[in-house]
Amino acid sequence: MPISVKVDSPGVTYEEEAVHSKYTYDASTVVKDADGRITVKPYRVDMEVTTRTHVPKVGLMMVGLGGNNATTLAGIILANKYGFTWHTKTGIQKADFLGSISQIGTFPVGQDEEGKEIFVPIRNMIPLMDPLDLEFDGWDISHLNLADAMSRAGVFEWELQEQLRPLMEPIKPRPAAFFQEFVAANQAERADNLLTGSRSQLVQQLRSDIRDFKAKKNLNKVIVLWVGNTECYVDIIPGLNDSWGNLNEALVANAPEISPSTLYALAAIQENCAYINGSPQNTLVPGLVELAANHRVPVCGDDLKTGQTKLKSMLVEYLVGAGLRPESIVSYNHLGNNDGKNLSAPHTFRSKEITKRGVADDMIGMNPELFPPGAQGPDHLIVIKYVPYVGDSKRAMDEYISSIAMGGKNTLVIHNTCEDSLLAAPIMLDLVIFLELFQRMSFKVKGQEVELDMGRILGYWLKAPITSLTNSLFRQRCCVENLIRAALSLPPSSHLYLDVKPTPIDHLGDGVGVKGSFDQVAVNEYKSYGRMNGDVTSNGNCGKGNIGNM
Repeated sequence: MPISVKVDSPGVTYEEEAVHSKYTYDASTVVKDADGRITVKPYRVDMEVTTRTHVPKVGLMMVGLGGNNATTLAGIILANKYGFTWHTKTGIQKADFLGSISQIGTFPVGQDEEGKEIFVPIRNMIPLMDPLDLEFDGWDISHLNLADAMSRAGVFEWELQEQLRPLMEPIKPRPAAFFQEFVAANQAERADNLLTGSRSQLVQQLRSDIRDFKAKKNLNKVIVLWVGNTECYVDIIPGLNDSWGNLNEALVANAPEISPSTLYALAAIQENCAYINGSPQNTLVPGLVELAANHRVPVCGDDLKTGQTKLKSMLVEYLVGAGLRPESIVSYNHLGNNDGKNLSAPHTFRSKEITKRGVADDMIGMNPELFPPGAQGPDHLIVIKYVPYVGDSKRAMDEYISSIAMGGKNTLVIHNTCEDSLLAAPIMLDLVIFLELFQRMSFKVKGQEVELDMGRILGYWLKAPITSLTNSLFRQRCCVENLIRAALSLPPSSHLYLDVKPTPIDHLGDGVGVKGSFDQVAVNEYKSYGRMNGDVTSNGNCGKGNIGNM
């Protein structure tokens, strides 16, 4: 996609092959003394950020290609590619990408001359993959072609399905690796498209499938995304999956504890393909993460963050940030798609329960005034029921009870009806697009490359990021925004909203003034130290004192 927003700064250089940026990263470390006193030590690191502008030809292989989420994503891409429209009860509907930050989202870039904050589409700031160029393929335990699978899912209106059918009918999923014991027994009726062989043989077949797809479509890059059934939660077992060496030995021995999702992740990593775990199970065991690190292949997960959990991550942050103490969080769901059917089994539901409950933990812990160390957090209950009639239209009901001032109670009750796959598919697209972008970016300090932790920086779209510092939705989105700002030599969004304007001395913002302009000495001091010592008077002169909030 072409860039239509450019930064006019000596810190950024636009070349045909890359965008080069000089960026200063400001952060701080904390030292806590035995008596409880805290010392905060700011530090500054100069970085060089390079973003390659050439977007490779990318293919997406989805595990669960015939499921609701995958067929919905395929249908959305094709409907947009061919400009489909269809009739609804309220009029003509056009294909769109609503719910996708990469396609619809905007970032603030500054203020215009009238002081109005300007927001621009992300896709206009930095080269992103065009979703219409994305090739897709994948595996499924069901043999149905994508048109019949789309009809089974019942997500799209009938008229749109009829337009999509000629495009999706030729696409058939590849046979899948499958072990019944890892999912609900009720999935056996769909399992008619299976690979056979030992676990190590299955990995080799999956690797062959990836190479075949890459060659047939002439791809530069393949990303593997698991959107198949939720598997049961697996234990981290010393000697089995706690290291790559042990996991490899267990693979050769055909250890029954190794799940199908582990096999897909192994195949992807060994083919140098990024792997995204879009379901709740803990596929990314230590042995897999070690292998990925050895190959320098990004892996991320777990579980797409679509509706109820995304709302929870905002509400809990609001409550704790407002100084209210959450005492009880009860989340109830019922849905009728195959995901709900599979989650009706206790051992698969446990995986979902873990990712849904964990989203609140770090935000509860960020205010020790409300929850001192060792104190019990709020009661937190998750319920999911399978109700076939509602299909993909999931119902989510939440109750949040919090303690407020002087013994009072505050109760929030929320009812959310959402079409599950229509929320999930744009998130899947964003994960692929931003992962591909961040693979083209490099951050260097004194010539040494800094590894980007995809499991952390893509946390905005995932319920349980595997290496996350936070589940705060606001901070996770700021992370994505500020990485892109760093690539353009723009400072992170500060949200200070100070009445500080550029001066005529330096239109690039090295000198600042309030209702006037600083003199050249002050500007030079600001350039040298990154701050100013002195009060700002109404005529722009600098006196003695401190500008405490600059």
